[in-house]
Amino acid sequence: MGERYDAVVIGAGIIGASVAFELAKGGRRVLCVDKLPAAGYGSTANSCAIIRTHYSTLDGAAIAHEGYFAWKDWAGHLGAPDERGLAVFRETGCLVMKTEGNGYLETVRANMDLLGVPYEDWDVTDIRRHLPHYDTRMFGPPRPLDDPDFGDSTGVMAGGVFFPRAGYISDPQLASHNVQRAAEARGAEFRFNRAVTAIRRGDRVEGVDLDDGTAVDAPVVVNVAGPHSYKINRLAGVEDGMNIRTRALKQEVVHIPAPPGLDWDGQGIVTSDNDIGCYTRPETGNHILIGSEDPECDERVWVDPDDWDRNFTDQATVQAHRLAQRIPGLGIPGSLKGVVDLYDVSDDWIPIYDTSDLPGFYMAIGTSGNQFKNAPPAGALMAHLIDACEAGHDHDAAPLTFRLPTIGRDIDLGFYSRRRQINPDSSFSVIG
Repeated sequence: MGERYDAVVIGAGIIGASVAFELAKGGRRVLCVDKLPAAGYGSTANSCAIIRTHYSTLDGAAIAHEGYFAWKDWAGHLGAPDERGLAVFRETGCLVMKTEGNGYLETVRANMDLLGVPYEDWDVTDIRRHLPHYDTRMFGPPRPLDDPDFGDSTGVMAGGVFFPRAGYISDPQLASHNVQRAAEARGAEFRFNRAVTAIRRGDRVEGVDLDDGTAVDAPVVVNVAGPHSYKINRLAGVEDGMNIRTRALKQEVVHIPAPPGLDWDGQGIVTSDNDIGCYTRPETGNHILIGSEDPECDERVWVDPDDWDRNFTDQATVQAHRLAQRIPGLGIPGSLKGVVDLYDVSDDWIPIYDTSDLPGFYMAIGTSGNQFKNAPPAGALMAHLIDACEAGHDHDAAPLTFRLPTIGRDIDLGFYSRRRQINPDSSFSVIG
C-alpha cells in the first residue's frame, strides 16, 4: 500500500500548477509531482508569456479572452498570497500586421466581433505614428538569410490590427510559484526533484511510481508533463487511442538591445508580424525579445527532451536579421543572448485537454507556444472534465461543454479531443 491521494498531477509548469489548483479547489487531495526543482522551472520558465486574445479559431480566442481577465485580476484569481510577491501583467497591447498569409486578419477580426473583444484597425500612417522607428514596407514571405532576395521590399504593408487587451507576464516562473502557493492554500501538495517512472494500471489507472521508490496510489492521474508528455503517455499505454499526438520541438528566442533613443521598456508593445515571420515583446533591460512564427522556410527541429542541444543555431541569427528589416536601426551583437528551450506541440498546434482510453488518466498536453495565457481557464476546464468523467460521463461519446464564466460563453471540449481530426483552421504555428 503506497501513499494515497485523490489525484496526481504530473508536471508543475503553469498549466500543471493550475490543474492542481482547480482540483484542490474542488475538494480533492492532490499531489503535483515534477522532476525539476521548482514550479515553472522547465519550459514555462522560458516562455515568452504573452497574453493575447487573437487566435485562428473561435474556441481558441474564447478561452484566451477568458484567460485575459484572470491575469488582469491575478490576485483575485489566486485568492492567496505568495511570500515572493505576485507576477505582473504588463498590458502593452499587441499589434498584428495584416498580410496575405494571415488572410489580412479577416477571420481573426470576425472572431473578435463575435466575442466582443475590442480592437483597432491601423493603416500604415497609424503604425508610423505609434512606431516611428518602423519600416512599413513589405519584405515577405520570410526567407533564409542566404536567399538573394532577403531584405528586398515587395511593396507597402496593408496595415495592422491593434489589440489593447494584450501584453505579457513579467516573470512566468514566478507566476507558476504563485499558483503553487494558491493550490497549497487549498490543500494541494507539491513534490519536486522526483520523476515518474511508471503509471500503474489495471482496468483503470491505479497510481504512479516515483524514481525514489515511492508508490503513490490515486484513481486520477493527469499528464501535464510538457515536452515529456508523449513519454508519460507511453508509460500509461494510451498512445494507440490518440489521433492527435505530441512531440518536443526546439525553439530559440533572441534578446536584442533596443536601438539608441528607443525606450522599449516604457513604450514597447507586443507585435506579431507574419510578413517577416517574427513576434516580439519588450524584455528586461530595454531589450527586444524576438521569437519565430515558424515560417515554412525554417527547419523544425524535433528532439528527444532528455537528449538535445541547448545551444543557439543559425536560426537565432535569422530571427534577429528579420526584425532588422522592420527596425533599420537595430544593432545585432556578435554574440547573441536569449533562451533556448522546448515546446510541447500537437500535430495541429492546438492542445489536447482530454481523457484517454485508460479510465482515470487525463491529459493537458500540446500546450507550448500559445497556451501560457490560457492556464487559468485550462485548469478549470480540466477539473470540470475530470469531475464529470469520474462521475460516469462518457466524454468520447458525448463531448462536454464548459462555461467560461467571465465572458459567459460555452465552449465545446470536443475541440480539444485527442481523437479529433487535424483542425484545418489552425495556423499550424505558435500563433495557434
